[in-house]
Amino acid sequence: MNADVIIRTENLSKFYGENNSIHALENVTAEIHKGEVVVIIGPSGSGKSTFLRSLNLLEHASEGKVYFEGVDITDEKVDINLHRRKMGMVFQHFNLFPHMTVLKNMTIAPMKLLKLSKKEAEEKAMQLLKRVGLQDRANAYPSQLSGGQKQRVAIVRSLCMNPDVMLFDEPTSALDPEMVGEVLNVMKQLAQDGMTMVVVTHEMGFAREVADRVIFMSEGRITEEGTPEEIFTNPKHPHTQQFLKSIL
Repeated sequence: MNADVIIRTENLSKFYGENNSIHALENVTAEIHKGEVVVIIGPSGSGKSTFLRSLNLLEHASEGKVYFEGVDITDEKVDINLHRRKMGMVFQHFNLFPHMTVLKNMTIAPMKLLKLSKKEAEEKAMQLLKRVGLQDRANAYPSQLSGGQKQRVAIVRSLCMNPDVMLFDEPTSALDPEMVGEVLNVMKQLAQDGMTMVVVTHEMGFAREVADRVIFMSEGRITEEGTPEEIFTNPKHPHTQQFLKSIL
């Protein structure tokens, strides 16, 4: 495997339902390279989120393999939790602990899993909060934050674990329109800093501006991939053409 490939999937398939009649993913083979921003687009139900969640085994594929940093993490003998620590995950709904302050939300995992001292964990958390303009909210509870603020906290909470890759599952789709920009700006900054990112999103402007590569999924398969320029100005596959025509 190429040394700069951080994630590789081979023939990933996911079946549901009676007699496995529903194919959420079908033979998906893909590579994510270090430092690359890959944006996955496609209609609802095309398998985008299922594919993303398969990368850290939140979703277990029915068939196929996932390699992360050269290790087959679909092998039952592998301790998946060790590998998940290096994969930050940001969901639509922020998944913050409501009974904990922002600071506590951010320091609990690094102290428990990375064995950082309270002081080290809090210093790192405050640096990251400052980076996203929320240092004054460290002692607030999630219920006291706007949706955009919660999502920015969710992103920097993942960064507290020093991940090698960040996975984003439609991170702005639960936000009011005026809050989308503040979250996308944090993600753009991460991309500029060289973070490896895989992003499922409906934000075509973000895909156009920030992605190194765009993957279009349809009916559980990757039907087309290329640079934003190739996908948005000259899509080849009829499904891609139809999808872009309907939303742009």
